[in-house]
Amino acid sequence: DQSGILALAGVMGGLESEITESTVNVLLEGAAWNMINSRRTALAQNLPSEASYRFSRGVHPELAPQGVRRGLQLMLAWTGGTVAQGLVDEYPLPPTDPTVEITTADARRWLGIELSAEEIVSLLESLEFDCEVVSGQPSAVIRATAPNHRLDIGTGVIGKADLMEEIARIYGYDRIPETRLSDALPPQKGNPELEIEEDLRDLLADLGLQEIITHRLTSPEREIRRLAPETPPEEMPYFSLANPITPDRSVMRHSLLASALEIVERNARIRERIALFEINPVFLQSEDGELPDEKKMLVITLTGPRALTDWGGADATLMDFFDLKGIIERALTGLHLEDVRYEPGQHPSFHPGKCARVFAGERQIGVMGQLHPQVVEKYDVPEAPLLAAEFNLEAIIAAVPALFKVGAIPTQPPILEDIALIVDETVPAAEVENLIRQTGGSTITEVRLFDVYRGDQIGTGKKSLAYSLTYQNPERTLTDKDAAKLRNKIVHRLEQEIGAQLRG
Repeated sequence: DQSGILALAGVMGGLESEITESTVNVLLEGAAWNMINSRRTALAQNLPSEASYRFSRGVHPELAPQGVRRGLQLMLAWTGGTVAQGLVDEYPLPPTDPTVEITTADARRWLGIELSAEEIVSLLESLEFDCEVVSGQPSAVIRATAPNHRLDIGTGVIGKADLMEEIARIYGYDRIPETRLSDALPPQKGNPELEIEEDLRDLLADLGLQEIITHRLTSPEREIRRLAPETPPEEMPYFSLANPITPDRSVMRHSLLASALEIVERNARIRERIALFEINPVFLQSEDGELPDEKKMLVITLTGPRALTDWGGADATLMDFFDLKGIIERALTGLHLEDVRYEPGQHPSFHPGKCARVFAGERQIGVMGQLHPQVVEKYDVPEAPLLAAEFNLEAIIAAVPALFKVGAIPTQPPILEDIALIVDETVPAAEVENLIRQTGGSTITEVRLFDVYRGDQIGTGKKSLAYSLTYQNPERTLTDKDAAKLRNKIVHRLEQEIGAQLRG
């Protein structure tokens, strides 16, 4: 009132409105508060109460005078005193109860049953609807007004659907006859995107990973944990919920990695080895800004030993960067992706020296690596390398070829050969492999890096890369001279383009 605050409307009364032992006169107020405002106030003030519980679920204003009269009746019976005559009703804009018109033809079309106007009126009046038949044959129109306690009844088409549901419920669902389809179901059309997504799920599960489904709602504070402390804040705004269930679930997520790391943190307390993946959308700002752009992503997380400790108690080696890379390579190979390469990269979530960008052709499809130590500190996980990868699923699907070739089993024997090359520390192994494949052409069927050496024997700023090469010609048997000629050609090109030297 004019003297100050009396209460939080629809949530909790204030000190000035309390009744004490010295109270003589009581003014009893009955009100119906807006259900949305009551819910928001109780949530914002963290003040759940019996009043907020009731009003947040909807109370019709017509119940206010009934509640006041009942309250006065109980006060008079329990405490005595005198009740003043009359009620002061301050409500200049009383609501109107929804009125919906339906026809007997609607019942036939929506429910598949024949009901007369009298039968429909009888069913609705049993639920306290006020009904009136406003026209006759051939299709009677019934005008039904909902009782004031039925706040769930809408208007227009929604109201008509609500009334049809009430008619079917009281009439009895078991009495509605079954109707078979008049024709067979239409043929299933292909959905290549969904098929590729399911194939990827199967491939990752076959590789020993478990699929998770995380909550799509989060908070900016939860998401920022995935980034190193020096990372500048995100400029892209979040899509916020108007009425969040909890402050921790108030916005739609930007990152699948942040959600997956929370699952790793929770399971690291009870599991020795964790290998998880998830395929689900993130919600980014769209061009029009009204609705989010739902971009599907793939996230993979690994930590712990390569295999669980055996019965003998032997210590298992921990998974590292190359375990993650191997899983990614096998999954992408299973989808028949071509020209996949890995380049050193930088990302605010990953270790500066243990991060790689993954490309399919000229398009980056993801990033992988070991998480930044300052990021790992934010999560309660054991002291083991925490590995992760995040991919744009749409980019992966776009890179999958529509058709792929299956070659015949070769009939000619291969020649296996190992070469060791000394290159500058800054030269990535992927670049060396690409040059070897380009130079060897179709005769080089496999190039595998099996050793990396750094030491005083090869000099500072240098490293030795050892590759296993497989030569094979489908038309004829290769000789040692053929292999030597091809090897010299490869070494010469590597020497010319990246300054590589053949290690003796």
